[in-house]
Amino acid sequence: MHGLNLILAIIYYVVVVLTIVHVVLDNRQPAKTMAWALVIWFVPVIGIVLYLFFGVNTRKERLVSQRSLDELSKRSMLGFVEQQNLEIPKDYRPVIDLFVNQSFSLPFRVDHVDIFTSGYQFFPQLLSDIGNARNHIHIDMYIFEEDPLGNLVADALIAKARAGVEVRVIYDDVGCWNVRHSFYEHLREEGIEVVPFLPVRFPSFTSKVNYRNHRKLIVIDGATGYMGGMNIALRYVKGIERGARSEERGTRSEERGTGCLPWRDTMVRVTGMAVCALQRTFLIDWYFVDRTLINGRRYYPITPSLQPTQPMLMQAVASSPDSPQPEIMQGYVSIISQARHFIYIETPYFLPTEPVFFALKTAAAAGVDVRILIPRQNDARFADWAGRSYLREANDAGIRVSLYTAGFLHSKLMVCDDAIASCGSSNLDFRSFENNFEANLFFYGQEVAQRLRQVYLDDEATSVPLQKLPGRLRPKFFVRLLESLARLMAPLM
Repeated sequence: MHGLNLILAIIYYVVVVLTIVHVVLDNRQPAKTMAWALVIWFVPVIGIVLYLFFGVNTRKERLVSQRSLDELSKRSMLGFVEQQNLEIPKDYRPVIDLFVNQSFSLPFRVDHVDIFTSGYQFFPQLLSDIGNARNHIHIDMYIFEEDPLGNLVADALIAKARAGVEVRVIYDDVGCWNVRHSFYEHLREEGIEVVPFLPVRFPSFTSKVNYRNHRKLIVIDGATGYMGGMNIALRYVKGIERGARSEERGTRSEERGTGCLPWRDTMVRVTGMAVCALQRTFLIDWYFVDRTLINGRRYYPITPSLQPTQPMLMQAVASSPDSPQPEIMQGYVSIISQARHFIYIETPYFLPTEPVFFALKTAAAAGVDVRILIPRQNDARFADWAGRSYLREANDAGIRVSLYTAGFLHSKLMVCDDAIASCGSSNLDFRSFENNFEANLFFYGQEVAQRLRQVYLDDEATSVPLQKLPGRLRPKFFVRLLESLARLMAPLM
């Protein structure tokens, strides 16, 4: 028996060493490499299991071939979309060229932009647009919940499918783990094409459980598009119960007691030729999940520009763990580095990667007004604790940190110099920048930037500065120790 135990122990440590070697050979960021090595070595068995589920890096894989990307964009979209006399202002060209060169995210003129800051604004407009659909409806959602609001949207989609409108829905398999399969099967029976994103079935997709489609994207008739932070679920209207499970991370809130936290989020609606960029993102995702190439002029309808007095430009930028570079993170670093006056950022979780954090601290040191707004009452306890030391470090670097007090802030936006603004699904954390499939809209020009700046300022008016929270700025020893341990695991979250 002793000999058998010795053999099993040797086999286990060989597996541990080989796993650590695999982590080292992956050549990822040193902090992440060390974190995984420590977890694998000091947490027996569980460390290896966690690595298999959450640590295997797929960035070097090509989940969608270049030939298919060409078919879906260069040979398809460009064949139907032509913009006459499109001029790129030189002030925006470095960022625009970055996205074009990295992921072929083309700039488009925007006819009209609506900004929704609550579910009470967003969902009635969405239902109205669904009701007016004549050709197709494309939905790409992290969560499509089976609750009263989800059923209401489902009924609207079923009505359009019965009327002959093409309806396609992508939902994330992990994000919708608590949704019954019968809910989606009913949609299929009604003629709606419904496909899960990276379904997790042991063991074939074990390593893919960590790579989720976190996008919130809707395209209607190729002429109206939505992108932002809201999923299809009732909590985006009524808020969340204190102590409820997190939409993003599956943990519980530190807040106790009864009652709801109002949900504060941002969703953007765009019309015109700029919707072609959102359509391309959806069709690439659809090919990924269904292996069906969908193209044709009716998916890229030519719409005459309304020619606003101040022409707006927009890029829809998608990033994923299988792309060579983290495009959205690169865009953030580029924009922050070019800032001259101010940068305002809203994010529910502040766990910045080193390049983004360094750019923010450098901008603040150069005299740029850098502000970060996060929720005071978070829905993810571990992420909250891991982010607290980052927030103190940001405060010490001259960044103005505020905590939103009017509910749970789930909004993800950035505004720079009243010139460039971004809104989408990306949080300012490791997971969004490196592990998730995300999508953000980047707007160029004063009109949208000034409106989103006002959104930020309105939210900041209902917040408390970090400097007025002595318990957060100067925590006791054991609290600091817990925060530091949580931060050590931040790259793995």
